[in-house]
Amino acid sequence: MTSVYESLLLKLANVLELATQDQGTLTPQAKQALVRSTKEYKDSMKEAHDFATNLPGGELSVQEQDEVIQMLEKLKERKKRQLTEFAEKVGSISSSSQQDVKMEVDSTASTPA
Repeated sequence: MTSVYESLLLKLANVLELATQDQGTLTPQAKQALVRSTKEYKDSMKEAHDFATNLPGGELSVQEQDEVIQMLEKLKERKKRQLTEFAEKVGSISSSSQQDVKMEVDSTASTPA
């Protein structure tokens, strides 16, 4: 999709270059190249328009888009907090289980065979 938008400027420049090459009479080959280039540009514009028209959320007003953005930012913050809490719990569990392992090793080592 991005390539469609990136190619628009190049195609327009090509049309303008072909249209202004010779200000005199155009040869049949030059006319054909101009028509072909113009058609390619027109087709790319239609494709870009279709992409833009069919974007999800494109039917929302600016205010509705701002509300969705605000809701997503709140969701992001909540997920960050949950992730931080989870990381803290995992950290405390792993440090306590390491102490248990050390105690088991110590008690095993002190037991006569």
